[in-house]
Amino acid sequence: MNRTALRILFGAIFLSLFAYTTYASTRQAIFDWQGLVSEPDKWWTLATLMDAYYGFLTFYVWVFYKELRWLPRVAWFIAIMLLGNMAMSVYVLRQIAKLRDDEPVEHILIQRNA
Repeated sequence: MNRTALRILFGAIFLSLFAYTTYASTRQAIFDWQGLVSEPDKWWTLATLMDAYYGFLTFYVWVFYKELRWLPRVAWFIAIMLLGNMAMSVYVLRQIAKLRDDEPVEHILIQRNA
């Protein structure tokens, strides 16, 4: 991904989250949220789901950078979108396991997978 694509992606995430949070705020005060127990609560539940999936997408941008082949990219995208933080933690654990003993942990952030 290039810099322009990242700016567009994260700009869109910010704007849509800001817009929906503002919209949800006009329907119900955040401190009145009770899950899915009553009708107005669906707005904050939807806002929370949007926020979670944008977090998954943000993590996936790093996975997309790390993985050079399309099959792992697609497989990890599906896993992250279906399993969320469970898949994300497995991905990080796999990256840590690939580190040699003499490599600093920082390498998992910037080194691309072969």
